[in-house]
Parts: sequence; structure tokens; C-alpha cells
Amino acid sequence: MSDLRIQQPHDDVTLGDWQYVHNMIIPTHLLSLDEVRERAQRHHLEVAYLGDALVGCSTVRPPSDDTRTATVIARVLAPHRGQGIGEELYARGLKRAREWGAKVIETVVLSSNEGGLRFACKHGFVEIERYLLPGDTVLWIDLRLS
Repeated sequence: MSDLRIQQPHDDVTLGDWQYVHNMIIPTHLLSLDEVRERAQRHHLEVAYLGDALVGCSTVRPPSDDTRTATVIARVLAPHRGQGIGEELYARGLKRAREWGAKVIETVVLSSNEGGLRFACKHGFVEIERYLLPGDTVLWIDLRLS
């Protein structure tokens, strides 16, 4: 996919693009631009474009010192799924997590995101927990790479 461009968001425009994709995929947990700025300080964020079109984003939460567990999340807007974009975002996130010394890889998916669950299972993740965050009505599913 020669027109796919993936980069770290570096300004309010690209952080806003990351925010847009996140909020479209995770409508139960909308983030403000300030919250995205704060996340960019703690996590490795990337945003993906196909040509000039915004198509996806990713998050890698670094491994914790005690468990060496990192979380890798790839998100692709619905019209762009099934084109290999999620594969690329996931591969890049997995590589970053391993560069940081992760021994265990996890992901998290909303239970309503059937495509995301299929993607995670196809890549070897198995469910470890389901839970509701305060105020949420849709279950979150934590999965671990087996």
C-alpha cells in the first residue's frame, strides 16, 4: 500500500486527527484534545493516512516495570477496513512494544466492535477479562497475545 503514511501526531491538527479516529471507534469514551495531548506524553500514538485521507490511528501503552506488559491498539475507520491498514498499524505497534522490552502484549476492544474482536482473535489474542467502566453501558474486553 504505497500511499499509506503513518506518523506520530505532532501538532493540534494531527492530534485532532488521532482524536477523531479514537472517538469514532470508541464512542463510549470520547476524549478531548487536551486528553489526547496528555496521552501523547505517556503513550506512543500514531495516525494513518491513505493519500490525504485520514484512515486510522494506534496507541502503544509502554510496558509496566512489574509485569513487562504493553498494550497495543490499532483502530481503522470503517470505510477503510479490510485493506491491510490495521495489519500495518498493529505490526508497527507490536514492534514498538517489543523495542520497549515488553514480554506480554495485550489489547482492549469494545464488545460492540465485532470487527476489532475478530482482528484480535485472528492475530492470536485471547480474552482475559470483560468489564464496564463507570458510567459505560458497553463492555470492554481485555485480550492477551497467546
